[in-house]
Amino acid sequence: MSDFTRFLGDTPLRIFLKLVVVSFLVGIVMSYFGWSPYDVVYQIRDFALQIWNMGFKAIDRFVGYFLLGAAIVVPAFIILRLFSYRR
Repeated sequence: MSDFTRFLGDTPLRIFLKLVVVSFLVGIVMSYFGWSPYDVVYQIRDFALQIWNMGFKAIDRFVGYFLLGAAIVVPAFIILRLFSYRR
């Protein structure tokens, strides 16, 4: 298997055919909802602007959620590792 095929995960022709089929299906779904590629780009831009306009409040909320989850996950991880530790 060549490096190029290994990188793609399959032969170039099969990858091309898969991309054609998936692109066609995504095009049908986008057409059904009335979306265009520009709509997707504009939504991503608007999302980034909303995050920017929220300022550090978004970071504060993220850190709060992270610490809240870590308060449960980290002790549970340590307890599970201690129980699974075998000498």
